[in-house]
Amino acid sequence: MTSPSASAVTSLTPEILRSWFQEHQDLVVIDVRSAAEFESVHIRGSYNVPLPLLSEHTDEFAARLGSRVVLVCQSGARAEQARQRLGGAGISSAYVLTGGVPVFAAAGGDVVRGKDRWDLERQVRLAAGSLVILGLVGGKFLSPKIRMLSGAIGTGLTFSAATNTCAMGQALSAMPWNKAAEEPTRENTILQLPAAAARQTSAA
Repeated sequence: MTSPSASAVTSLTPEILRSWFQEHQDLVVIDVRSAAEFESVHIRGSYNVPLPLLSEHTDEFAARLGSRVVLVCQSGARAEQARQRLGGAGISSAYVLTGGVPVFAAAGGDVVRGKDRWDLERQVRLAAGSLVILGLVGGKFLSPKIRMLSGAIGTGLTFSAATNTCAMGQALSAMPWNKAAEEPTRENTILQLPAAAARQTSAA
């Protein structure tokens, strides 16, 4: 199989990922959502490496990964950010799961379910929508200046789309309700990943 370039958007369907679990011992599935989202539901056999942690220690994580890496999140946006980060660290063959964990589960994929909670992307939509409404209502009944809040949210969402980042999502991820019982650290997250050399030996 030819490895895609680091600049290519390489997507993988849930059906193919399901078959890869059966066919490839060297497969590593990295879930870049928050630990709380991972606790709620995740693909069986996947490893949780939250995007902020991966972004901060990209080279160290890249050194642990082999040639068959699939990145997953809630929709694919954060997984694509992770793919770009890893591409810059020399992992040019990472795939992004189309539709994220929900689509994989809907397609009959094997997932582990825990405490039900809102995913981070849904929280971002709620927070942004509420602030826009607050700006419009406040601007009408309190002060026209409050309408600037709606404009600021719109500007932030446009910037988020243009840069494929989400400052609001990062802020919400730090809230207490988005914290897991045990938050991943650099040390325990790196150590949970199987060494690339060991996987290549078992797959040979």
